[in-house]
Amino acid sequence: MRIEVVSDPGHPDCPNEDFASVGLPAFGQGGCLVVLDGVTPPRTGTGCLHSVPWFTARLGGALTELTVSSQDLTLPKILSRAILRTSEAHVTSCDLSHPRTPQATVVLARWSPETVEYLVLSDSALLVESSGGSVMPVLDDRLARLPRASLATDALIDATVRNKEGGFFTAAADPSVAARAVTGTLPRREVRSLAALTDGATRWVEKFREGDWAQCFGLVRKKGARALVDRVRALERADREERTFLGRSKTHDDATVVFVEL
Repeated sequence: MRIEVVSDPGHPDCPNEDFASVGLPAFGQGGCLVVLDGVTPPRTGTGCLHSVPWFTARLGGALTELTVSSQDLTLPKILSRAILRTSEAHVTSCDLSHPRTPQATVVLARWSPETVEYLVLSDSALLVESSGGSVMPVLDDRLARLPRASLATDALIDATVRNKEGGFFTAAADPSVAARAVTGTLPRREVRSLAALTDGATRWVEKFREGDWAQCFGLVRKKGARALVDRVRALERADREERTFLGRSKTHDDATVVFVEL
């Protein structure tokens, strides 16, 4: 089994808000991967005493433990329990009803000798390589489908589309959001490998248009996860002044890639 985990902060002076883990239980031939992209809050506050890295570390830790140890639970139930566990850790000190309470996108996958299960919530991505070499992107594209006018300001995002019907959903404080995730199960024999990417890494496809998802996966498989992140950083630096591709997006974002060859 080949496993690569690369997580690179967008700026060396700022904490990495992403989380990545791979779990390999001792009792079988299965495992799991977890990738979270913490949502950077506005300067106006979040109603919470804790940072986004605090949140992603606890949510990611709970997801890893539950996915490995609770084989009887579905991935949505695992996400729901992990959100509840994380919320209980700070509900008495923080306003978890605030629309910008710490939150994250989620990619979760679990494999056994028989199946590969997956869950994606919000705009991180899971790429699934079949035994024949084709690549299937698993995406929750609700944010991408929103009218751009709806995304004009953080205030509008909070008020009208974040964690609301007709908008998009992230893992925050409400366990019921797990039912909104994109999920599925594949036969293990049909899956060769997996790659999970936060949107700081998916920029290679979605912002810079360097290739499609299959070509992105091919770059990771051939040259490694670090090569994809390094290429994204080079493209970001080249676009720093012109903003041809990044537009209003920040120049550098936390970028995480997890590759697992089963």
